[in-house]
Formats: sequence, C-alpha cells, structure tokens
Amino acid sequence: MSIQGIATKTRRSEAKDSKSQPKGPKVSRASRKAQSKRRKAAATPKLVPAKYRFLALDDSGKKIKGVLVADSLSGAHVALLEKGIQPLEVSKKKNILKLEITKKKVPRKEIMNFSRQLAVFMKAGIPIMEALEVIEEETDEKILKGVLLDIVESLRGGDTFAGAAAMHPEAFPNYYVGILESAELTGNLDTVLNQLADYIDRDNKARAKIKAALIYPSVVGGMSVVTVGILAVFVLPRFVVFFNALHAKLPLPTRMMLNASSFLSQWWFVIVAVIIAFMVGFTATRKSQRGKTLLDSLILKMPVVGDLTQTAILERVCRILCSLLRAGVDLPRSIAVTSESANNNVYRDALNKVREEMLEGQGLFGPVSRTGLFPGAAQQMFRVGEETGTLDQQLEVAADYYSRELEAKVDRATALFEPAIIILMGLVVGFVAVALVSAMYGIYSQVKVS
Repeated sequence: MSIQGIATKTRRSEAKDSKSQPKGPKVSRASRKAQSKRRKAAATPKLVPAKYRFLALDDSGKKIKGVLVADSLSGAHVALLEKGIQPLEVSKKKNILKLEITKKKVPRKEIMNFSRQLAVFMKAGIPIMEALEVIEEETDEKILKGVLLDIVESLRGGDTFAGAAAMHPEAFPNYYVGILESAELTGNLDTVLNQLADYIDRDNKARAKIKAALIYPSVVGGMSVVTVGILAVFVLPRFVVFFNALHAKLPLPTRMMLNASSFLSQWWFVIVAVIIAFMVGFTATRKSQRGKTLLDSLILKMPVVGDLTQTAILERVCRILCSLLRAGVDLPRSIAVTSESANNNVYRDALNKVREEMLEGQGLFGPVSRTGLFPGAAQQMFRVGEETGTLDQQLEVAADYYSRELEAKVDRATALFEPAIIILMGLVVGFVAVALVSAMYGIYSQVKVS
C-alpha cells in the first residue's frame, strides 16, 4: 500500500473515532454572554455610597468647601461638575480613627516619568486605557500603581482622564489637572504631557540644587549643636565639682558658662517641652488659613529667606501660568489654578484679587501692579504680553529669568551661610575655651598668692 493510501485510511479511522466519542452539551451564544456578565460582576467591586469632602470654585471664583455623598471619587467629581462647580480637591471623608498623620504623596520624579511614558504611548496612537494599564504594570511605586488602577476604572465608567486625575491630589497637582482638561479638549495631549514632564523636571532640578546647597551648612550646624550639648551636659559639670573643691572665685565668663550648663542639665525636660509645644503650635497655626497667611507674610519679610522665597514663587507662578495658557486654558481659570499652586497665602490671595478685578474689566496689568508683590520687570512683561497678545511668551521669558536669579541667589546665600555657621561655632567653642582657661589661670593665681 502506498504512503498516500495509508494516510487516507488513518484520517478515516480518526474521523470515525471522533464521531463515536460523546459530545458535550452545546453552549449557546446567549449563555456565553451571561457567563461573561456574571464573571465581570463578580470581579467588579460593588460601589458603596460614602461621604466625600471637596474644595471647589463656584461661578464667581470663590472657594467653597463641603461634603457630599457619592458612590466613588469619580462620581463625586461628576456630581460637582453637574452643579456648575469646578472641583479643586476631593477626598473621601475618613473616620477619626483612620486619620493618617502624614499625607502620602507620589514622588514628583514618578509623575515626570509617567507623563513622558504616557506621551510616548499617545503619540504612537495607543488608546489611553491600554497605555495606563501597561504603565501600571511596569511601575514599582505602590501609591502610583493604586492611582492608575483607580483612573482606569474611572475611564471605564465614562469619566475623562482629567476628571479621573483630579480625584488624586496626592499624585496630580491642580495645575496638572487644569492643563489636562484643556489638552483633552484641544486633542494635543501628547504635547502637553511632554511640557508637563519638562516643567516637573526643571522644578525637581531646582529643588535638588537648593537641597544640595543646604547639606553642608546643615551638617555644620548640627555638629555645632551636638558639640555644645556634649560640653554643657557631660564636660562642664565635672569642672563644677573641681572648682567647688578649690573654693576659688571664678571669673565672669566661667560663671556664665557654668550657670548655663547647670540650667541645661537640670531643666532639660522643660526645654524639650517648650520645643514640642512650639512645634505643635506652629503646625496648628500653619493649618489655619489666617495663621498660614501670617506666617507666609513673615517669611516674605525676612532678610535673605524672604528674597529667596519671593523669587521661587515668581518663577513658579510665571511657569505654571505660561503652561496653562499654552495648553489653551482661559486666563481667568489659569489665574485661579496658578493661585492654588503658589504655596503661599499672600500670593494666593493677591492672585485671586487680580482675577476678580480682571473679570470686572480692569485688565491684567493694573491689578497685578497694585498687588505690590511683582517687581517692575515682571509687571512690564505682563503689560507687554497683554498689549501684544503674547502673554505666554512673556511669561516664559520671565520664568527663565527668575529661574536664573533663583540659582544665583541660592549660591550667594549658601556662600554667606556656610562661613556664618562656622564663625558661630567658633565663637561658642572659643567662649568655652576662654572660660575654662581664665578659670584655671585665676585659680592658679589665687593659690600662688595664698
């Protein structure tokens, strides 16, 4: 028999065996759909209504706070939008037993990397939900992973990307969400995401440079405190016993040093209690709007720190306002979002007032100049930008200028701060040395005379 005949016979026998085997029950298309629905329903958690706190802007631009009941963060966001309220912060109202001492936030570097990755996916034409799922699988940051999972669920529920991101202020600041809202309307999400990543990158580099400049002075200052503490608590008390045994009259510097050491040794718990009370009072004051405004005003009036703070705020305000305008956000909304991102109540209140006066038809340059918080150079850039319609370009120039100014001022402040700390430490240690040497010399003179 030929090979072809054997193959034909084999196929016939296999077909016969397959016909003889019992077949399972046929599953209809409707049954398969029902099973799929049951699986999805089992995998999808049931939404339980809960209370959500919100901070939002009404039609007049005023901040309003409140609590509403919704099935999810996304549902709370949609409910506020339906009422004509623009949400700024929405968070689930927690039980007092579940309150967290510190707010967990996604590192800024992770948000920068996320923005760049999502921009690449969007430019390649990959759907946003698929892109978010891929990024969520690749990220190792636990908080960001949970945020992305919640955003994907919100998108499946019909929410927008900006609306879903607005539910997570621990990851996305107000200016980030405001830019996303306009980017979704204009369809240039990939470009805007790259711009956001560039801004966060520049901001991170500026913060890192300031931190690096403060490392050496902080180490020297800490060592100074430790040195003084060791001298006051462990070294000087032994000299007290020695001096008392000789019954000698001590010079004034020595008496001052020993009295200070005795006070620190006996009343250290009072000093610790005062420090703790000061920290608690400072934190409580910082949390209240009136107290925060007072503290921010005092910081701006400080000699060196105030100048650095003002320059940093101006750079941030100009940069964020420029990014919002380039993304297509209207000027009143841009100023409202920028005021929330200023991180300073004095500038926040001033920008809100500028927005109100601008809506009354007074333009932009006049209200900005009347605040007294913007230098002449910044005022002129606002004026030129308003008159020529190139406000975003003028703001970019201003942001670059203040960025360079901030770097130069940080370098100068660090150059002054380092020797100041060293001189202060030298004075303290020198005073201790002079006090001890003068005491020894005085005792020696008294013993010699006697």
